[in-house]
Amino acid sequence: MDWMEVFRLAMRALARNKMRSALTMLGIIIGVGAVIASVAVGEGAANEIQQQITNLGENMIWIEAGGRQVNGVRTGTYGTKSLTMEDAKAIAAQVSLVTNISRHVDTHVQVIYGSGNWNTTVRGVTPEYLSVRKWDIARGASFFTSDVESAANVCLLGQTVVDYVFGEEDPLGKTIRVNAVPCKVIGVLTRKGLSPFGQDQDDTILMPVTTVQKKIKGIDWLDDIMCSGVTPDSIPAAEKQITALLRERHHLRPDEDDDFNLRHPADIAQTRAQSEKIMTLLLASIASISLVVGGIGIMNIMLVSVTERTREIGVRLAVGATESDVQMQFLSEATVLSLVGGVAGILVGIAGSYVISRTLSWPTLIQPFAIAVAAVFSAAVGLFFGFYPARKAARLDPIEALRYE
Repeated sequence: MDWMEVFRLAMRALARNKMRSALTMLGIIIGVGAVIASVAVGEGAANEIQQQITNLGENMIWIEAGGRQVNGVRTGTYGTKSLTMEDAKAIAAQVSLVTNISRHVDTHVQVIYGSGNWNTTVRGVTPEYLSVRKWDIARGASFFTSDVESAANVCLLGQTVVDYVFGEEDPLGKTIRVNAVPCKVIGVLTRKGLSPFGQDQDDTILMPVTTVQKKIKGIDWLDDIMCSGVTPDSIPAAEKQITALLRERHHLRPDEDDDFNLRHPADIAQTRAQSEKIMTLLLASIASISLVVGGIGIMNIMLVSVTERTREIGVRLAVGATESDVQMQFLSEATVLSLVGGVAGILVGIAGSYVISRTLSWPTLIQPFAIAVAAVFSAAVGLFFGFYPARKAARLDPIEALRYE
């Protein structure tokens, strides 16, 4: 069978009524375009969340001062003063499955420089914090362990703080006031954007943990400890070891609750990413209904075409064409309608994704896989809904077809 000849005959038949063919393809165009655009929106959101997970820090284990029940009263998060510098040192010495251990103290502060000021969060950390969070220095340099030991008045600024306090001015080397504490800016952090929980990660100041402890908060305990598992698979075992170690150090009886919490921000973000994928699948499923509607339109038009061309079919059968030839002719017309509509729908979907991204500021990501699936599905729609009209045409009786007026 000469497939090029079949295709040429199909195009010639469809060209006889261009407007009807174009309107028939419209359902396929809308369906394919809607599928590609909806998948692009969903994939864009999932990709953004995955980037946020990466920004949280790979293999991060977050040990937070937690609540416990004291004399019948349940304290909340940070309701205890049980996490200490010695706890962090003990984890570093006795838990071999973790690395890059950073001690933290947090509080809200007012930052003042010249006539500018901004309310933000200061986080007292150790130099390992940047490794745990996979956070780089955009300008300047980080502080060192010696700065932690001496409680030096130095700091690193997030990009949001730089924007609001300094504007276009270079902050490096400048001295700001963090509450009442003068602090020299030695570095600016790279931009991280929003966390999976919607918080601006760049709206922060990093200082040596001892500086925040002694000079800003006036405490000697920690709010939390962060570290990295040596591998993703090692995290569950590392958390069990950390829990056992801290319970032993804090002299907790078996019937007592932990006075600390192990948080899993990456797991929460992964759950959100999975939800986005489910939503993407739902949107694509809804959009694919348009393809089914378009397929029904193709079937209706092909049935009309069979009725209009009954004498033509009779002539073909009378001069020697087989039922298979007639069936292939109409099936190829339906498939061509669907394929051409699919190609046009792909272009519409790509353009629609770009427009959504530009006008609504939604992240979109066009996946080649989605385009391929949409194209194959559109061809399958043509074959499926074109089969019945093609079969009906092939089974016409030649004598009755020639008599048809």
